[in-house]
Amino acid sequence: NNIITEEQIMADTHIPYYQNTDGHSVIEIPVKKFKCIGANPPHDHPHIYLDMGKNNSIVCPYCSTLYKYNSTLSEFETIPPNCLVKN
Repeated sequence: NNIITEEQIMADTHIPYYQNTDGHSVIEIPVKKFKCIGANPPHDHPHIYLDMGKNNSIVCPYCSTLYKYNSTLSEFETIPPNCLVKN
């Protein structure tokens, strides 16, 4: 059986989580596929998967954070710093 389910793909792929506890209007990140959790728990919103696709930015529909793709950032960097959730 060569059929791969979405769950298997997601299990094999690390999806980073980002938060905006400090209320930034824009966060630059090094990936185009990620999850936004809003603020740190317990003040988070539903954890939503976002995919920029061919675009270089996306707005979270829950917290209105504008995420911008920045290819110069390392895997664990964000601008401003400390928006990556250690999961």
